[in-house]
Amino acid sequence: MTDDARSAADPAGPRPADDPPPRPRTADDAPPRPRTAAELRRHGPTTADAAVRVYAETVTAELAGQRDRWRHGFTRRRVLAGAGAVGVASLAGQVATTRVSFAAPGTGNRTLVVVFLRGGMDGLSVVVPRGDRNYLNARRGIAVPAGALIAGDGRFGLHPALAPLERFWSAGTMAAVHAVASPDASRSHFQAQDCLERGAASTAVHTGWLDRVLTALGPGTTFRAIAEGAALPRSLVGGESKLVLRGIRDYDLAEHGAPRDRTLTALRALYTGLGEHPLATQAEETLRSVAAARKIAAGSYRSTARWPGGGFADQLRDVARLIQAKVGLRVAAIDIGGWDMHTNIGGPDGGDMRNRLTELAGALGAFATDLGPALDDVTVVTMSEFGRRVEANGNSGTDHGHGGLMMLLGGGMNGGRVHGRWPGLAPGALEQGDLAGANDYRDVLAELLRARLGIADAKKIFPGLQQRAIGVFR
Repeated sequence: MTDDARSAADPAGPRPADDPPPRPRTADDAPPRPRTAAELRRHGPTTADAAVRVYAETVTAELAGQRDRWRHGFTRRRVLAGAGAVGVASLAGQVATTRVSFAAPGTGNRTLVVVFLRGGMDGLSVVVPRGDRNYLNARRGIAVPAGALIAGDGRFGLHPALAPLERFWSAGTMAAVHAVASPDASRSHFQAQDCLERGAASTAVHTGWLDRVLTALGPGTTFRAIAEGAALPRSLVGGESKLVLRGIRDYDLAEHGAPRDRTLTALRALYTGLGEHPLATQAEETLRSVAAARKIAAGSYRSTARWPGGGFADQLRDVARLIQAKVGLRVAAIDIGGWDMHTNIGGPDGGDMRNRLTELAGALGAFATDLGPALDDVTVVTMSEFGRRVEANGNSGTDHGHGGLMMLLGGGMNGGRVHGRWPGLAPGALEQGDLAGANDYRDVLAELLRARLGIADAKKIFPGLQQRAIGVFR
């Protein structure tokens, strides 16, 4: 081969015969990997961030010089198998979960907010059968007398601690359904919660009812479904995408400023080019949700309500903020515990029930006030795993029972009244000492989904349900 031919084949020009050919750049050219934890920590403010950056540097070096090797089957999956979770873990304990939808959001703009009252709320202390002799006799010392009740209708009145909600009841944007239960009765907290949140008695149904709602609604935005709290509730378990938040302001990487941006750059480099690999899809959604959360947190938000303090109020305020930001929120789930009141329920002037209802009603009232006209496109529903026994126990409390209470707040309802069949509290009407479960909780939810979210086929959400009308929604 002549020098001229060699020059044409090699843009670098001729080289001596003993000059070895250039080698492709490999991972050996990447910065040396840390050998100790102390060396690793030099790369970032936290161990997780440092690990992401080191892996990203290694992958970038491999990609720069190994394109041919890449085309013949070399992939980053072996790297991501050990490091992929680190990128998601660098969020402050918050994640974007499971399958991701990138299609345009649906045309619907209504939002469902499910508030689960964990512990088995005593509905008879909240929406009280006004002047019922059986109630008053069974609950000496903890009954709420008729003179202390507010609002309500001809048969029932509300506990006075619900005063922040009284104007919404009177305006027809709040209602209740009494004596609700699952047909699969259980007095076990775990079993009853699991049954209600699956939306089916059969354990063959693995997804939660809200996850199936998301399937029926179709694809949406990054923030189409959120759970406020530390963990995903059973009702949202399944293949649809959703976010678990502990506050929109805290949904971010652990550090801020330049270190945060450096970690984000490393994460993008680490996951670029992986196509439809599940880790890449989840990482991309996580990065998108972080970026969106930053914009929402930095945006203007002026509350028109006086919000109480506390975790539940803060979570509900987050939901209000997302609704007002018009980010496509369709489903939100929030838990509030503390309803297992075997002792010290108290009466209208004090006790655990009054304290807990004050927190609940104060936050819900602020939420509805803050939304203003936007409340017409929102439905809040409260539910609990079971009710309590009719008769008070010996500790000024009540034990696990059956028929419970659901409260609803928002637009499109026949408000200002208690709906559903009322079996009464006469001894012959009770089920083993409990308020009977005369109304299936799934009927209430199925009616809500049809009227407010346009999901007409209730059996897709609640398998085997033979729906019966309740009449809460117009």
